[in-house]
Amino acid sequence: MSWFSALTGPAARRALKIRVFALWKLLRHPNTPWPSKAVAGLVLLYALSPIDLIPDFIPVLGLLDELLLLPLGLALAVALAPKPLWQVCLAEARQEAESRHARAPKWRAGAVLVVLIWLLLGALALGWWWGRG
Repeated sequence: MSWFSALTGPAARRALKIRVFALWKLLRHPNTPWPSKAVAGLVLLYALSPIDLIPDFIPVLGLLDELLLLPLGLALAVALAPKPLWQVCLAEARQEAESRHARAPKWRAGAVLVVLIWLLLGALALGWWWGRG
């Protein structure tokens, strides 16, 4: 098994899915500090968005968001949360994943955020192009 298969294989995707569910629980928990909630909300907006910032059909870069952005955002949200609280949320997410086939909701707000980022980048590129002449 190659390192790439280990990072993108079924076991890795399942582990990431469980952690995203745990992040959802962390976001909704009343004892979660606001910095962790803010980061968790942004990560979930992107993770549950039906649109990727970098489309998957673009070679190498298409998988970059799943391999880097999501795990780094998740790690930051977890680092900002109290460790016992994260452990409780993670245990609940694992239990739910084993008891039923949970599906993550698709957030339209995440899609709107991604589209707005692309529009901003397009406007910046257009402004740079016009400013050159």
